[in-house]
Parts: sequence; structure tokens; C-alpha cells
Amino acid sequence: MDYNFNFAAVWRDFDLLMSGLGLGLILAVISIAIGCFIGLLAAFGMLSKNRAIRWVSAGYVSAIRNTPILVLILFTFFALPQLGIRFGKIESFIVTLSVYSGAYLTEVFRAGLIALPTGLREAGLSIGLTEFGTKLNLIIPVMFRNVLPSLSNNFISLFKDTSLAAAIAVPELTFYARKINVETFRVIETWMIASLMYVLACYVIAAVLRQVETRLAIPR
Repeated sequence: MDYNFNFAAVWRDFDLLMSGLGLGLILAVISIAIGCFIGLLAAFGMLSKNRAIRWVSAGYVSAIRNTPILVLILFTFFALPQLGIRFGKIESFIVTLSVYSGAYLTEVFRAGLIALPTGLREAGLSIGLTEFGTKLNLIIPVMFRNVLPSLSNNFISLFKDTSLAAAIAVPELTFYARKINVETFRVIETWMIASLMYVLACYVIAAVLRQVETRLAIPR
């Protein structure tokens, strides 16, 4: 193997990689927050007694989950402007990732809602809460605590998906790694460092979320 490792070029622009990593985390947090809202609405929709609402919710989940996320990103950024719907590249990616995560979280929340004790709704109504108040103050908080492990896994997966933002020139970690690679030709060094940064970031996220799960877990 006749290859001389030289990490100097990568360290010189390490601040760019760190800023890209930070942007990726921000994109993931914003997207999963919006995705949770979308997922909750769709989950309740899939359990609705109204057939039309169930069909719309199920159609959304089926369409998004069976479409590659890269196709969705390119469609939002390049195709929607042809219809008069324009977003900046960062906003475009957030919209896509939020809709994408919402489809997966719908199934997570639907399973969580189905698993709740049947008497929880009746208990809320019996103490004078409205149907909406019961959902807001009892059903949703308990369901969230039950699905935290799945929610954590989805967040980590969503963070890794932010690497696809480089396809529309969003300046996150992969974008800057590719830029450094092209400018310095240090292929192995650049992608080794970028990969290590993703691994460490995911490890820290997982550790933090495990602590949150432990604190919020419902005693058995």
C-alpha cells in the first residue's frame, strides 16, 4: 500500500466540518419537532372513525414511506418551484425531512396509541376533561413516554439522513467534507474524519436520549 496519510488539509478546515455538523443537528431537531406534530395528526387520523380521514392518513404514510427520501428532496427543491411553490435550500430540506419523518412517526404513534390502556380515555372524561383535553393532558403524554425508545431511534436515523442535504448544496457536514475532498484530494482522510464525526455525534445523541428515556420511563 503506497499511500501517505496527511490529515493537515482536513484539520485546516475542521471548523467548517464542525459548523456543518452543528447545522445537521439543527436540521434534525427542527424536522423531528415538525414531524412529531404531523405524525400525531396522521396517527389520530388513522384511528379515526371517519373513513375519509383514515384513507387520507394511510395514503400519506404509504406514499411517503415508499418514496426514497432523495427523490423527495429533489422534488421539493427542483419540481415544486415549477408549480409556484418556492423554498430556500435549507427550508426546502426541512420541509422534506419533516414530511418524511412524519410518515414514519405516524406508525410509531399509532402503535403507541393502540397500546394504551382502554380505560385511560374514560378516566379523563370521568374527571371532567373534554375529549380534546383528555388527548392533550392524558393520552399524548403517556403515549410519548411509551414510544420514547422508538422516537430516539427515529431521531438518530433522521440525523444521519441530513447528509442527503448535500445534494441541494445545504452546507452541512457531508457538503463540507465533499468540498474539502475536491479541493485537497485527501479522499481517505476527509471521509475518515467525516465518518468518525457522524459516529461520535450519533453515540452522544444515543447516550443523551437513553438518559431521557430512563428519567421519563413509566415505572412497571
